[in-house]
Amino acid sequence: MNILVLGSGGREYAFAWKLAQSELVEKLYIAPGNAGTDSIGENLAINIADFNVVKENVLKLGIEMVVVGPEQPLVDGIVDFFKNDAELKNIKIIGPDQKGAQLEGSKAFAKAFMEKYNVPTASCFTVTAANLEEGLQYLTTQKAPYVLKADGLAAGKGVLIIDSLEEAQNELKDMLSGKFGSASAKVVIETFLKGIEVSMFVLTDGEHYVVLPEAKDYKRIGDGDTGLNTGGMGAVSPVPFVTPEFVEKVENRIIKPTIKGLKEENIDYKGFIFIGLMNVDGDPYVIEYNVRMGDPETEGVMTRIDSDLVALLDACAQGRLNEVEYQTSKNTSVTVMLVSGGYPEDYKKGMVMTGFEELSDCIIAHAGTKFNDKGEVVTSGGRVIAVTAHGKNIEEARAKAYQNVEKIKFEGVNYRHDIGLDLMNL
Repeated sequence: MNILVLGSGGREYAFAWKLAQSELVEKLYIAPGNAGTDSIGENLAINIADFNVVKENVLKLGIEMVVVGPEQPLVDGIVDFFKNDAELKNIKIIGPDQKGAQLEGSKAFAKAFMEKYNVPTASCFTVTAANLEEGLQYLTTQKAPYVLKADGLAAGKGVLIIDSLEEAQNELKDMLSGKFGSASAKVVIETFLKGIEVSMFVLTDGEHYVVLPEAKDYKRIGDGDTGLNTGGMGAVSPVPFVTPEFVEKVENRIIKPTIKGLKEENIDYKGFIFIGLMNVDGDPYVIEYNVRMGDPETEGVMTRIDSDLVALLDACAQGRLNEVEYQTSKNTSVTVMLVSGGYPEDYKKGMVMTGFEELSDCIIAHAGTKFNDKGEVVTSGGRVIAVTAHGKNIEEARAKAYQNVEKIKFEGVNYRHDIGLDLMNL
């Protein structure tokens, strides 16, 4: 089977790495890919936002399955584009239709969906410029910390958690005035949930589902969860408090009602659901839905799936997920993200990277990398590369991961030193 992975980050590298292990793969393409995916499959230097260009390459290369990595093409309707095109409609594509993608594309849509199908989540109030005064008043009825979420896609940076009422009110005004562009033309104010976050991942064909390995993501830039929010600084899988009993609660209270809701709304959903959860005293509450895998969680999760990913995705596309065998590794994975100095704000690109030949007993997922004119690997984004290592427990996996992290050098390199430490004390 010829497969095309859409995207250029660490998540897409991890997909490519896992897909390439399958005997079912004849040819693997990644568009546009990065300096790392180039050694796994063939990179296609195309603009994936232009669906006609994607179509042209799918037909030219005899692609039989498309795996959509990032959220933007899904929100923009790439699945609908394939379904409604006579030449593409029989191509398997992994991801929800445009309506389903609104679970991530609009926080207000997701909240209304959760309310309708009784999925446990924090109470909320939606604000636009038209009801700003009501929004400011609503904040006075809430207790600190105050949670403000941009309704639309904001590259993982559209969620603010603020301790001061005055600051929250000012930020609400700023968001509605375009702080996150059109993404914050609508803002959801949420009641703060106190607990431990965990990312749960589900693959569904719209009827059946498989629960993939969970992970804990570390969003803040600094050690001890300090500083600005980022797209993710590291991840650990499995998570100690995610017991079989907790998973059962998640399935009964969240996954099954969610899939039932998708069916009732006539949403065509064949792909991943990323459920960002808060464990509040042993009970799961949904913080957000994402309609794709997380990053950097995917980099660790893919290393823990023992089954053939191509077979899983093929079954998903055909509505027969209930027929395939699915197994995961009992090992623990720890993923540490190396980022550019200054990220998540301004940072330099084009920094030469070294140390790859010294790495051992780890999996490297390139994210923001490319080749320069000299054929050297250089940085090309904020989140540059993810190092994942396995061990029998968090301590062992951490030690291996950080031993390798220290070997990768580039100007301004930054990373967190405490990934997994909090879970070792649970």
